[in-house]
Amino acid sequence: MKGGMMQTVRRKPMAEINVVPYIDVMLVLLVIFMVTAPMLTQGVKVELPETTSDPIQAEKDTESVVVSVDANGAYYLQVGDEGSDPMPLGQVQEMVGKIMAERTNREVLVRGDDNVQYGKVVRLMSVLQQAGATNVGLITEAEDLDDAGG
Repeated sequence: MKGGMMQTVRRKPMAEINVVPYIDVMLVLLVIFMVTAPMLTQGVKVELPETTSDPIQAEKDTESVVVSVDANGAYYLQVGDEGSDPMPLGQVQEMVGKIMAERTNREVLVRGDDNVQYGKVVRLMSVLQQAGATNVGLITEAEDLDDAGG
């Protein structure tokens, strides 16, 4: 007779973690970060002052190192009166590193073409800093007041 007695079914303890709540939390965080990330990368409009400045007088006993970037993004190194052929950014870092190792107080100047991408100049300045250049300057040309419209 089966009707009067019920068999007791023993369940094994479950050794798995329920990850569904964690997935829900991660999806909510993902949505929050996706919404807020574009807000963090927007630029701020800054109006810089327009002025003319006097040129900086270079010290006579030190030759300055000039690294140029042309419109095509090619890098050139000039130490004193000696110029170079186009070279990759890694080679510029190596050469400037050697120059700065022998004399750390040399001026390092960057001359960038008006049409070069901003990122190329920023990468160059970062590489120069890694090579040991503590003070990096930018070379500009004086503004022609007749063409400026002012």
